[in-house]
Amino acid sequence: MPKLVVTNREGETSEIDVENGLTVMEAIRDNGFDELLALCGGCCSCATCHIYIDGGATDKLPEMSEDEDDLLESSEHRKDNSRLSCQVPLTDELDGLKVTIAAED
Repeated sequence: MPKLVVTNREGETSEIDVENGLTVMEAIRDNGFDELLALCGGCCSCATCHIYIDGGATDKLPEMSEDEDDLLESSEHRKDNSRLSCQVPLTDELDGLKVTIAAED
């Protein structure tokens, strides 16, 4: 069971255990982080689950789809390490992944 380290918008960090196969969005939402809206429920159509991948782990993630890239392009808070958390499935390989919830657009 991989661990996910989440930093919220106030800078507080929490470590949570996540079932293999859940997305980062599902893990954050299901563990009481209300600031991550995830309005589309993981359909990659709203960008309200925008996160930053910390610590250089972006090379371990699945390649960004064109849809995800287009949605992130509309955010004024996009950075090189931006991803939509609904598009990042957690696996044992990503154990200890550190993410920060992006500012709301």
